[in-house]
Amino acid sequence: MHRDLMEILVCPVTKELLELVVEEEAGDEVLRGHLYSKAIDFRYPIEDGIPNLLPPEMQAADAAEGSDAGA
Repeated sequence: MHRDLMEILVCPVTKELLELVVEEEAGDEVLRGHLYSKAIDFRYPIEDGIPNLLPPEMQAADAAEGSDAGA
């Protein structure tokens, strides 16, 4: 994810600005980290340079489906 996107990214739930927390980067590209919504105290993960901006309940549903797939 390019840092320039921070100018337009907002929390999909509250529409408020997000805080960028970088764990790994390459140049101007954020590879791992998260986007933090202070309003709902939620972290939207960034993995392999791709932010997951699904609302919290949808991320929880995806995680539950993923764990069911391995069973």
